[in-house]
Amino acid sequence: MDEQTQQTQIRLVLVDDQALFRVSLSRLLAAQPGLEVVGECGTAAEALEILNGSSVDIVLLNLGLRTEPGDEFMSAGRRAGYKGRFLIIAGAVDAGDLSGALKLGASGIFLKSDAPDRLVQAIRLVATGAAWVDQKIIQLLADRLSDRPQLGDRESGSLLTDREERVLLGILGGLTNRKIGDNLGLSESSVKSAVQQLFLRSGVRTRSQLVRMALEGSFNLSRARPPHP
Repeated sequence: MDEQTQQTQIRLVLVDDQALFRVSLSRLLAAQPGLEVVGECGTAAEALEILNGSSVDIVLLNLGLRTEPGDEFMSAGRRAGYKGRFLIIAGAVDAGDLSGALKLGASGIFLKSDAPDRLVQAIRLVATGAAWVDQKIIQLLADRLSDRPQLGDRESGSLLTDREERVLLGILGGLTNRKIGDNLGLSESSVKSAVQQLFLRSGVRTRSQLVRMALEGSFNLSRARPPHP
């Protein structure tokens, strides 16, 4: 039984320069079943040392963490051989920085202002390989994407069709196919068809992968606004 429990533990490292927050979070997570905090530190250098010597599933780190020469921490961790996942714990919200973190390989972004039990939920989800992005951040990034100037020519296929674009923004808003259809005046089957077309365009198979690609900026969105639940 102990061996089975050990195998299912999610091993965590916490990196944050605010000691009080870091220590409090470490105690909170260590008390959760299935979670094990193998290290907590205040600098990127300390974190890299832990990653070199321990098996770690997820690194929880503050946004914009850099190594001493000024290198971005997630990139440095990959070069050092770390193959686990990164979950950003963000205080301030800046769409450009958050989008950049996703492009660099973060598996999720969690707001410090959110509830502790949701952080545990986010950790468990990220551990399965899925992405976690707070709904407020999704809305912020979707607004940023939809404010971009139109690029390319729709006829060339470089941009999504109006329907695909609006369906994608509905997915970013966390809406079901039925709710997206209600908002856009489409049947649920029409929405499903648009979602399948998005899968074909992007080469992914799940909505979470589609969300990630959109938030990373892989799609060009012209002028649509995401519908609200």
